[in-house]
Amino acid sequence: MKMINSQLVLTYFYIFIYICLSSGVILFNKWVLSPKYFKFPFPITLTMIHMGFSGAVAILLVRVFKVVQPVKMTFQIYATCVIPISAFFASSLWFGNTAYLYISVAFIQMLKALMPVATFVMAVICATDKLRCDLFLNMLLVSVGVVISSYGEIHFNVIGTVYQVTGIFAEALRLVLTQVLLQKKGLTLNPVTSLYYIAPCSFLFLFVPWYVLEKPEMELSHIQFNFWIFFSNAVCALALNFVIFLVIGRTGAVTIRVAGVLKDWILIALSTIIFPESTITGLNIIGYGIALSGVVMYNYLKVKDVKASNPLPADSLPVKDWKADKRSSDLYKGDSDISNIDGHKGITASESVVDEEAPLLSSRVSYVGRGQMNNLSSR
Repeated sequence: MKMINSQLVLTYFYIFIYICLSSGVILFNKWVLSPKYFKFPFPITLTMIHMGFSGAVAILLVRVFKVVQPVKMTFQIYATCVIPISAFFASSLWFGNTAYLYISVAFIQMLKALMPVATFVMAVICATDKLRCDLFLNMLLVSVGVVISSYGEIHFNVIGTVYQVTGIFAEALRLVLTQVLLQKKGLTLNPVTSLYYIAPCSFLFLFVPWYVLEKPEMELSHIQFNFWIFFSNAVCALALNFVIFLVIGRTGAVTIRVAGVLKDWILIALSTIIFPESTITGLNIIGYGIALSGVVMYNYLKVKDVKASNPLPADSLPVKDWKADKRSSDLYKGDSDISNIDGHKGITASESVVDEEAPLLSSRVSYVGRGQMNNLSSR
């Protein structure tokens, strides 16, 4: 009994850390980029710092400390899988961070309710998911809620909204591409090797728009670079990736979805306190509530689909130390709808769990919760 209680406490502690880190990274990014506070209005630069730091840490873990072994990466796989995925990953982060310059954190969170809609649309277009009436009505409900919330936004900004929605669809396309490309190549990645291959490539993709759009402006404005601010910001972003992994390891995809909903409400409330210019109207709340009800129903339908195809609970996953045997193939078979070693199918992109500040790793967590259940439960 004591063992169960201690494990339960530890699980809730991980969830608490996840909510704090995820909310903290978003608020931290807003504070850094806002012209009213830290006054560093260069979102591409900030994203490049995150990618450069994450890539450097991953290289150290793989090449120097040999925590995990790299996968067998050929030039063809890199060119056809890693490069396009990295391009859309970089784009989603670039557009998402740029939105902080124009619209409030609260409104951004409300717009992010569109993520299931964007992913579902892209999955249907790319023929990786089927158009179903129940899911379509769900997506329609979410869209109506976001429209109502947008109509109620006092400081509505078209540019910021376009940037955020474009970032959402870029991330949705990345998820679908990941599923399609990894399905063909069977690429196997864990959290470290994901960053090892994709973060440096994303950094290079961001370099061109940075050189054209931000470098000249930075030279003219003579911005003072505060090392500790950006270092701590990058550390928090990297830590969030691994905390999500720990939460999924102890709970499952359903729990992280519920925690994500709770985090969104907390973040909306906190943002109005930390950034007084963020004003929430009654129409904002009503619209977001409608959208959120659609998201919750969507999650329920997806979990129901998983349970129908898998007799084991979708939210159970014993802890496994992925560092123990240093093999990249222990935890991930990608986002693809391929059969794993137990013969169970993976998930489609529209079933993925995405944390907006750690999309590279969190987009795979639903698969982890199901793809390894038989393996681990038999031990």
